[in-house]
Amino acid sequence: MAVAVVAVAALVAMSLLHAPANQPEASMEPAAKSVSSTLITSAAAHVKDAARSLTNAATPPSGLTAVRLTAEQLEGSRTQMGRAEARLIEIYRLIGDTRHREALQQAEALVREHPNFQLAQLVLGDLLSLQTRPLRQLGDVPDTKAMAAPTQLSALREESRRRLQALTERPPEGSVPTQFLTLSPQSRHAIAIDASRSRLYLFENLNPERGASDGDRAPRLKLLADFYISVGLSGIEKAIEGDKRTPLGVYYITSNLNPADLPDLYGVGALPINYPNPLDVQRGKTGSGIWLHGTPSDQFVRAPQASDGCVVLSNPDLERVLATVRIRTTPVVIAPSLQWVQPDALAGEREQFEAVLDAWRRARSEGNLAELKGFYASRFASQGRDLAQWWPRVEDELRTSKTRGLHIKDLSVLRWQDQEDTMVVTFGEVAAGQSRGVTKRQYWVREQDRWSIFFEGII
Repeated sequence: MAVAVVAVAALVAMSLLHAPANQPEASMEPAAKSVSSTLITSAAAHVKDAARSLTNAATPPSGLTAVRLTAEQLEGSRTQMGRAEARLIEIYRLIGDTRHREALQQAEALVREHPNFQLAQLVLGDLLSLQTRPLRQLGDVPDTKAMAAPTQLSALREESRRRLQALTERPPEGSVPTQFLTLSPQSRHAIAIDASRSRLYLFENLNPERGASDGDRAPRLKLLADFYISVGLSGIEKAIEGDKRTPLGVYYITSNLNPADLPDLYGVGALPINYPNPLDVQRGKTGSGIWLHGTPSDQFVRAPQASDGCVVLSNPDLERVLATVRIRTTPVVIAPSLQWVQPDALAGEREQFEAVLDAWRRARSEGNLAELKGFYASRFASQGRDLAQWWPRVEDELRTSKTRGLHIKDLSVLRWQDQEDTMVVTFGEVAAGQSRGVTKRQYWVREQDRWSIFFEGII
């Protein structure tokens, strides 16, 4: 199906390449001006409206900042975008400046380098069409050819819209998604995915490697890159096996699969995540095999909604992710949409929760079983055991430890809010006088204004 779109765009491009060459430049310009850079205008109309609402809103719900698609802005964002996307957006900018000859040259070069980049093929076809007639919309192929692939053309226009949206609505410098209350130095990088924008954001964790004090827990994340991605064919909020939806929640990368052992469908590699996580399991969600992976050799990217539930990147973009992240310590937040704030805005919520966590630590350190048990929810479950089955193990551990102090180090707290308010907490638990301990992960839920644990396990 995707190849059909390339064929449609390529046929248009080829037919126009063989159009009469003696058409004067002047005859091209009126048509181009009459559409006022149709390629970008039709695709970006909603972006301008969104940017206007962002600018006018007292507190934009997304926390994003509207920016203009200028040469300076593109140059500043170039290192964060995929190389092919940066070239595509530069073509859009040239069209916006009515520099159609330059745009055409760059589009031809982009298609030569990435012949399976369907959207670039479509843009090239439109630029060639501008030489002979005015255009009505992005991907203005002849009606006979458009009828052959209407769904694919619509998907390409949506891909264009989302790419432009991501480049004209940017996270303010230093801002972080609200899920990241604090991030351990052990997590050198982090990933956040905004499904509504078809965007993956890759961060470097700037928190110090050692010696972080209690007052130094504010997340400091540097945005390294952000890439266009595709999610499930049926959208998001996975619930059951085979529903072709991408899950929502807080996950961790569990492994890095060797591309030599994978079918061509997965491109240059794959990073599985721990879906279903303990919250998903409690909610009865099923399914498995949710990965971040690349694209097959006959495609450059996929439509915004096209996978069986995985998050799909172009192969060049995935290669950068593969070269950056580590397994087991890299969190992956997948949200319907992200809200961005400055780290200080999370201080109150972080301190309030950490006070509860410290009270749990003290109860465990002191061997106060009655107080400690009060921190665990009645719905607690771990490794197939409910609280009644699991609690004797805790009692045995505390008797063996002979009540000595426990310290928490390398703390990460990631918040997930939907119909419930939950915390995914990872930390090292080290006994006083020891240099090493175990790494634990807990899931906490707020019930009736009280935080309690519904899952606990050793990583």
